[in-house]
Amino acid sequence: MKSKLMRVLMLLMVAIMVVASMSACSPTAAPAGKVKIGLSFSDFATERWKPESELLTKLLNEKGYDVVVQEANHDVKLQNDQIDNMVAQGVKGLIVIAEDGEAVVTSVDKAAAAGVHVIAYDRLIKTKNIAAYLSFDNTEVGRQEALGVLTALGLPGSTTWTAANPAKVVMSGGSPTDNNAHLVRAGQEEVMKSYVDSGVIKVVADFWVENWDAAKALANMENTLTAQQNKIDAVVASNDGTALGELTALKAQGLAGKVPISGQDATADGCNSIVKGEQTVTVYKDFRLLAPKVVDMMDALIKGNPIEGAKPFSLATLTGNKDLAGDIQCVFLPVVQVTKANVYDEIVKSGFQPYDAVYRDIPANQLPPKP
Repeated sequence: MKSKLMRVLMLLMVAIMVVASMSACSPTAAPAGKVKIGLSFSDFATERWKPESELLTKLLNEKGYDVVVQEANHDVKLQNDQIDNMVAQGVKGLIVIAEDGEAVVTSVDKAAAAGVHVIAYDRLIKTKNIAAYLSFDNTEVGRQEALGVLTALGLPGSTTWTAANPAKVVMSGGSPTDNNAHLVRAGQEEVMKSYVDSGVIKVVADFWVENWDAAKALANMENTLTAQQNKIDAVVASNDGTALGELTALKAQGLAGKVPISGQDATADGCNSIVKGEQTVTVYKDFRLLAPKVVDMMDALIKGNPIEGAKPFSLATLTGNKDLAGDIQCVFLPVVQVTKANVYDEIVKSGFQPYDAVYRDIPANQLPPKP
């Protein structure tokens, strides 16, 4: 009896061991859920953000991630709430296009404390707790905008502009809550400083455009033209949207094409304005490179790997605020100045903007061949 009981117990133990082994090794065991990544967009009113959200979602899905997308419609509180909500949903990574790089710190710091990897995407978030910052060289954007306008004015070397007869220039900044706008302005001022100091350039108006809003840029320019009795010689504008708003005011006074004006983003409308001889220069930032790069960065962070090409920059350097401490891992992509002379090669042949959009309303005898 005892022997029989021992055999039963031994068989039972063997069965338990086999089941345990099968449970540990069986390929039919329930798989872990996909890692979830959150995308937080400031708005979809800005032309590039909606298609960029779709591209990012596609690229992340291809790497096996689930994606949650939220858009804050320029509402700072809503963006913070949306980020909190995505963290509550269990996202392991966040790619954030901040409406306000200071205000969004509230939710971003909480996300980082919860172990979420946060990447500031094309707009700096002013906290050392983000995992990385990816953008273009925004100071160089400003340099190229100012250089494009100065070249159109004939500077350096012009005999038209002197301290006795300075070029009257309008400075139009982007949204004051966007740190990139301040980096762009720093680049503009760096290029213009010697001309302003010598009196060859006189800044007759200097304003910022809330939310990069073209309608607000238009109103600002109308007020400036009234105050200056239409006597302005150039506009250093910070992106294509605001430049096109300001061009509407210039057109009404017969000044479009006569007053050089800059922009950035190489939008279809901006490039069309350039080939029409209205907008002078845009700065091309190929966001087709930005989206795949941020996906690779996030993938590296999730897997515990270093970010390729990242270099540390201090928050003080990135913001111009010496009171902000800490370093951030940054990746900056190059930019290209685009004028009428190279818009075809840089923008159309590269496929960044469609031929028909760039050359809309251009007479047939002035059209280049389709690439």
